[in-house]
Amino acid sequence: QVQLVESGGGLVQTGGSLRLSCAASGRTLGNDALGWFRQAPGKEREVVAAINWRGGYTYYTDSVKGRFTISRDNAKNTVYLQMNSLKPEDTATYYCAFSTAGDAWYRPRLSDYGHWGRGTQVTVSS
Repeated sequence: QVQLVESGGGLVQTGGSLRLSCAASGRTLGNDALGWFRQAPGKEREVVAAINWRGGYTYYTDSVKGRFTISRDNAKNTVYLQMNSLKPEDTATYYCAFSTAGDAWYRPRLSDYGHWGRGTQVTVSS
């Protein structure tokens, strides 16, 4: 059973940066996928970025390309989401999720991910 704990959210002004962390425990990660998703009030949860743990392949939704970077630290069993040039529309609760399907990083869907963290709030003020 994988446990995921997110951290790093907060309040930031437009144009600012935040780095989210997701620490995974309970399992040795291999050919798995980890993703960052977000959900704003009144909206559906959507994928932000995903990464294949073994190969480091990455996926980004169009709205964050060039601004966000997903990465992982194998030694720390941690995945990060560096968020730059933040916009008010990035305001949401951000969730880390895990999939045993190694290809779940490619065109990720919520249904591909069976383990979720509790989320961390990101608020971008205008």
